[in-house]
Amino acid sequence: MHTALTIVAERGRTPRIRASGGLAARITGPDTVHLISAAATPLGGDHLEIVLRVGPGASLTVRTVAAALALPGADELVSTARWDVRVDRDAELLLDPEPMVVAADAEHRTDTHLELTSTSRVTVRERAQIGRTGEQGGRWSGALHADLDGLPLLRHRLELGAGTVGHDLLDAPMAVQSELVFPDARPAVVERQGAGGSWVRMPLAAGGSLGTRLGRALATVNP
Repeated sequence: MHTALTIVAERGRTPRIRASGGLAARITGPDTVHLISAAATPLGGDHLEIVLRVGPGASLTVRTVAAALALPGADELVSTARWDVRVDRDAELLLDPEPMVVAADAEHRTDTHLELTSTSRVTVRERAQIGRTGEQGGRWSGALHADLDGLPLLRHRLELGAGTVGHDLLDAPMAVQSELVFPDARPAVVERQGAGGSWVRMPLAAGGSLGTRLGRALATVNP
């Protein structure tokens, strides 16, 4: 299944929405949109294409009503999602979907491209969990490409699950929360937490920060 969703926010106007496939969207506040599953997705072979446009001086909050569940398809294990996001000058975006749970032996890949300006205000949060209770299979990967005023701000990629670089006998995180904040002047943080968890916040050279929490379960990585 191919899913396409576009949300356009402009100052002084209600967000405009176009949707087809496995996702729908509902306006739940003056500047807030919640995404809703209209069909079982993502299954192996599915692709989700989500476009967000926040115009000059506008504000937009995007959330989901529930966690998403990635499952293998009949003939394909891999599902993909691409987020294409632009936040113009003096605009604000909070992108905070509920977690993606990758079940059974499914594999889900997300690719987020973000364009912002020096006067944009952005928080982009992503959470993922490998497996339901008792499951050890499944793989997830997330890539984030952010550009500031047309120049690279961040290039980041993270993978979870058996067979990935960070999954070994010493450490095998199964859950992640990643958060890009711009602007952000907070200092760097590196902490080892209980139950095999860790938290790192890295200031970015051009401003803003990237925070990453890893652990065995989402309950241990949510702040």
